[in-house]
Amino acid sequence: MFKTVSAEEALKIVKSNDKIYIQAAAAVPTVLIKALANRHEELRNVTICQLHTEGDAPYANPEYAESFHVNSFFIGKNVRHTLKAGNGSYTPVFLSEVPRLFKQNIIDLDVVLIHVSVPDRHGYCSLGVSVEATLAAIDNAATVIAQVNPQMPRTHGAGIIHHTEIDYFVACDEALPTHDMAEPSAIENKIGDYVANLIEDRSTLQMGIGSIPNAVLSRLTNHKDLGLHTEMFSDGVIDLILNDVINGNYKKINRGRALTTFLMGSKRLYDYVDDNPFVEMRASNYTNNTAYIKQNPKMVAINSAIEVDLTGQVCADSIGASMYSGVGGQMDFIRGASLSDGGKAIIALPSITKYGISRIVPTLKMGAGVVTTRAHTHYVVTEYGVANLYGKTIKERVKSLVEIAHPDHRESLDKAYFEMM
Repeated sequence: MFKTVSAEEALKIVKSNDKIYIQAAAAVPTVLIKALANRHEELRNVTICQLHTEGDAPYANPEYAESFHVNSFFIGKNVRHTLKAGNGSYTPVFLSEVPRLFKQNIIDLDVVLIHVSVPDRHGYCSLGVSVEATLAAIDNAATVIAQVNPQMPRTHGAGIIHHTEIDYFVACDEALPTHDMAEPSAIENKIGDYVANLIEDRSTLQMGIGSIPNAVLSRLTNHKDLGLHTEMFSDGVIDLILNDVINGNYKKINRGRALTTFLMGSKRLYDYVDDNPFVEMRASNYTNNTAYIKQNPKMVAINSAIEVDLTGQVCADSIGASMYSGVGGQMDFIRGASLSDGGKAIIALPSITKYGISRIVPTLKMGAGVVTTRAHTHYVVTEYGVANLYGKTIKERVKSLVEIAHPDHRESLDKAYFEMM
């Protein structure tokens, strides 16, 4: 049905000055990117467009700066160094709008590197654990190169493509990158308690990966009829689904299904989603579309922050002027939950950093990005409680946020804001 070639043979199609998109997260096509990086001596000015990818990114080596430039739509740890080294850039964009960059030819792609399941008897492959902007990239790019892997789960939803849409197949048989669940700390468990208490039965959830989402999920075992409409999920939802806590029965969008655009977790997660029709994968312009999100009643969006100022401005993408991650889908879901009937938009974060610095601050650091504006911020949660800012004046917000700051910083926060005003 299809003929495979070596990665080296397939990547010969890449030319200097090309633009390439790489499938994201745990679906990163590692065999293909290694072969691409190995051509660094021959290539010049190749732009790599990407969201977060797991594992190594050898093309991001500063020594290859003349060969490759990384354009990140969300900055992962493996390419963060490129911004300071000069061989990388960041494009601020909502996750919901990344496909539009390709659909409207704002970014013209020459090549897309993807990672798919083995074609079925009808010739269809699955994009597996990451759809995000890959479908739009496939439609836009002149050449599609696929790493085909029997260990890639075959997921249901929109991430299905026919083998005729692929120009080169490169065979591999390797495990996907895993992201094991960390045990929440005492502080994270307290935050989890507060957030879980805000979630009502028949709510629909959006949350990311990490210890705070895990802490929240572990406290939902007695809830009933929850739904899942999120940009990503990990292992923490599996037992809730198996025990009928998450069943999607009261969602309005994709009722009876868990909706997501990418997955990242353990092998248990990948095995669970394989050929599982309950899990529906869609492109990020669908999962993160505010118009769809808001249709779910009691939509609960749980997101994190680097720091929150006393008026409710949320910085989630930078440390001062230094870019750290990206806008991602936070605003897509904050706005969608805010507009939902009975919805709740939640920012959850520890009150201090590991160095004891307050994460609730009088003003954001110089150069810090405002990902969620003060007008969009509703609930802020720390281990010291919940501040509901919606409909509150600036003075009332200051009071509420000081009350959930770390006790060691409350007086100085109050004083700093008073002196500033």
